[in-house]
Amino acid sequence: MGLQGQRVVVIGGTSGIGLAVAEGAAREGARVVVASRRQESVDAALKVRPEGSEGQVLDARDEDAVRAFFTGIGAYDHLVYTAGDSIVLETLAATDIATARTFLDTRLWGAYAAVKYGSGSIRPGGSVVLTTGTAGRRPLPGSSVASALCGAMESLTRALAVELAPVRVNVVSPGVVRTELWRGLPETVREELYRSSAESLPVGRMGEPADVAEAYLYLMRGGYSTGSVVVVDGGGTLV
Repeated sequence: MGLQGQRVVVIGGTSGIGLAVAEGAAREGARVVVASRRQESVDAALKVRPEGSEGQVLDARDEDAVRAFFTGIGAYDHLVYTAGDSIVLETLAATDIATARTFLDTRLWGAYAAVKYGSGSIRPGGSVVLTTGTAGRRPLPGSSVASALCGAMESLTRALAVELAPVRVNVVSPGVVRTELWRGLPETVREELYRSSAESLPVGRMGEPADVAEAYLYLMRGGYSTGSVVVVDGGGTLV
């Protein structure tokens, strides 16, 4: 049931939740491949990864690059997709459609391309774990783009779980977590978001990347889970 000796590919694995997943998988004895858009991010991640870890630059928005990436890395056991740009939080009237499309290009179409070109190299018993968010279940003001994405990712997960069986496909739905996702917000707004979230959550604190990473690790290990949406939000959808 563990990850010892398995090979795990984490696209978006150099920061935030993806980095925490890569660290957790490596602690369990997996050989980890991380991919990120920026070379400096890959280099920094590899400095703290165990010997045998791999890293490559990959722009998930580039279909040809995604195809080449999976052609080159060979067989592996689990694909984790956490890549994404800063969240778009604007009113419908203020939303720039081109910016919204770029947001979806990375988070939705990047994930779609990764599964399309990467699923054929997954060994028997392996899995795919995608990423969504609780905005699809409990939207915040100005979250129409993020909410649309989250709904799409949940539906995509269920469809892929059926189409790609016996490869398992699941998705993790984090709530507000202290990651680079919020770097586009002014610092004062970001810190107020963290403070108010911590005060309102039943668990009484902000979520950290390591909290959410546990869900990805479980879904890779858990051979009886597929088509599942695992919510890790400190109880945020309850309040």
